[in-house]
Amino acid sequence: MNKNIPIRFFIITFIWTWVFFAPMFLVGIGLFPEYKNIIFELNEIFKAIAVFGPAVGAIVSIYTLNGKDQLKKYISLFLSVKFGIKVWVFIFSIIGIFCFISWYIPELLGFPRLESSLMGFNNIPVIFVVIIFWIICILFGGGQEEIGWRGYIMPFLENKHGLIVGSLILGIIWTFWHLPLFFVPGNIQNNINFFCYMLLVIGLSYFFSWIISLSKNKLLSGLVAHGTVNMFFELFPQVVNDANNPQTRLWILSIMMFLFGSVIVIIRTIKQKNQNIKTV
Repeated sequence: MNKNIPIRFFIITFIWTWVFFAPMFLVGIGLFPEYKNIIFELNEIFKAIAVFGPAVGAIVSIYTLNGKDQLKKYISLFLSVKFGIKVWVFIFSIIGIFCFISWYIPELLGFPRLESSLMGFNNIPVIFVVIIFWIICILFGGGQEEIGWRGYIMPFLENKHGLIVGSLILGIIWTFWHLPLFFVPGNIQNNINFFCYMLLVIGLSYFFSWIISLSKNKLLSGLVAHGTVNMFFELFPQVVNDANNPQTRLWILSIMMFLFGSVIVIIRTIKQKNQNIKTV
């Protein structure tokens, strides 16, 4: 793969996303107060469109740099769910266990329980609500970001900077991509510490990259992993809706995810170096 990073991907991704984040951000920092109510009512619509930024960035970059045929080939990489049972197990077990531990442990220390919004549907079995929400998260609630992040730009970064630094760079960029939301009341990011969030995102960047590698580059696995994180994040809530809260649960999850991701990427790097030595 060419080591030149397609910078246009990042330009398109940030422009698309931040244009739709802009109304919320401007109202959030106190500008245009007369539009506050209507902007916040449209908050979820703005976010739903904004989070397709990485996908738009990838599609436009591939089409303009490589042509329509390459774009079709790229899209075809998302059509297989045959990741192997090991990948499916790792996605659900690791993410599920980490989210449950970070959600439950604070209760043992005296913190009040955070109830899941997925439990509040009358006459509908919880499992059905969770499955429907999981599918929505994969396709529209975060998973679709992986069309651009791990699906497209990650191989360029890993090829040029290596597994550790490449994923670290993307994790930092991915964190700053969310930056406007830290100024918007009502969003999770507005209630949490920026560094804590960055730890989590970098850890997830390492984790998602590993999952895609395990699936033998079945890119849909990245969408599934990302969507599963967001589903479990809602099933086992991590964030208290209070900017003054220490957010103990999120710190526990962020540290666990960062440490796990770091160990995984170090092991992958060592294995990669050993393979390179054997082929020399």
